[in-house]
Amino acid sequence: MKPRITLITLGVDDLPRAVRFYRDGLGLTTEGIVGTEFEYGAVAFFDLQAGLKLALWPRQSLAHDTGMASGRPNATHFSIGHNVSSKDEVDAVMEQARRAGAITVKPAHDTFWGGYAGYFQDLDGHLWEVVWNPQWAVQY
Repeated sequence: MKPRITLITLGVDDLPRAVRFYRDGLGLTTEGIVGTEFEYGAVAFFDLQAGLKLALWPRQSLAHDTGMASGRPNATHFSIGHNVSSKDEVDAVMEQARRAGAITVKPAHDTFWGGYAGYFQDLDGHLWEVVWNPQWAVQY
């Protein structure tokens, strides 16, 4: 398998609310909810970086599509890392998420490995790490 991740899909409980969080609260770009003409088809796509999108899809639609029962979400099963270019940018993104309604799980702090990071959960409990790693150059 060649590494070609092009889409990260998050199951959400309330699609319009989740769209508002990511679009209005975090400032991500989207054309809004599409696919409403199809049963289990409503979804919203957000541009992240070249070749990578974020999809928000109702949990019941994801369960229906996979044929799996919708289980109880657990934030520690998966996290999304958002790398930034400075400690100040970590603090700014954490504050932006908080103002948008996210729950701060762990405030930004100096890490044991020499970076700076904090965690928040979005409105559906998905875990995000906002991190500055002095060993990585962030490409915009």
